[in-house]
Amino acid sequence: MAAVLRQDITLGGEVAAWLWHPEGAKGCVVLGHGFSAVRDMRIDAYAERFAEAGLAALLFDYRHFGASGGQPRQLLDIKRQLEDWRTAVAYARGLDGVEKVGLFGSSFGGGHAIEIAASDPNVDAAVAQCPMTDGLLAAQRMPVKTALKVGKLALQDELGSRLGRKPKYIAAAGKPGDVAIMSAEDTLPGFESLTPPDSQWVNAVAARIGLWVGTYRPGRHAASITCPILISVCEKDSLVSVDAAAKVADDAPQGELTRYPIGHFEIYTGEWFERAVTRQAEFLARHLN
Repeated sequence: MAAVLRQDITLGGEVAAWLWHPEGAKGCVVLGHGFSAVRDMRIDAYAERFAEAGLAALLFDYRHFGASGGQPRQLLDIKRQLEDWRTAVAYARGLDGVEKVGLFGSSFGGGHAIEIAASDPNVDAAVAQCPMTDGLLAAQRMPVKTALKVGKLALQDELGSRLGRKPKYIAAAGKPGDVAIMSAEDTLPGFESLTPPDSQWVNAVAARIGLWVGTYRPGRHAASITCPILISVCEKDSLVSVDAAAKVADDAPQGELTRYPIGHFEIYTGEWFERAVTRQAEFLARHLN
């Protein structure tokens, strides 16, 4: 099959997106990335493979990040990110010839895909890759000293935002011991492995998200997911709970689980990317074509 050309589009006035729309596609996959990540960080490789399987693919940057609009920059607001997912899903449903819509979310975006699939009974299939399904368990992985420092900055930023002040920023990814939202040993090298030289990724988020990550637990709604959902977990994941992600596959009425003996970032490149994306493309094509 010839390569499908990528189109630049804008959703809802501010959400920048890339669209691959193969001729005759009856299904569309909406793709969203993880915590602070943007569309040029290897998730476009998944979109290209889904397009090669005959599916339309719609990949977007969250507002406040990457090529999307929104001020202040680098504001990670869970409610707004879910709104962006719903905006993209609505757009996908309006594409010429598209009869079915599926979801692909990775990492923090995997949690969003689970949340959207649970709340929208018209989603036809979903894939959640190394998903953040329980923010409380994820937050508990942060070292105590780091958590105290992050918490102080997060509270200052949240209070400042209510007084109209500019955000206080914190690194999204750091080395062990750094004041960062994610600081496992493989975090910074992992982000670097995904980020091309001309990427629009910025290693910063408004610190207030540190107060809210622990309250976001999309896996609790797994039993409400009516569509087929494939959970792809990395068994050596340093950032999210593998058991909590696997439980989503158990609790979802049509849940399937694939396990890979790798770390959180290894699934995006090389052999493990090939294994995962082949399985995911087959799953999505089966349910959306």
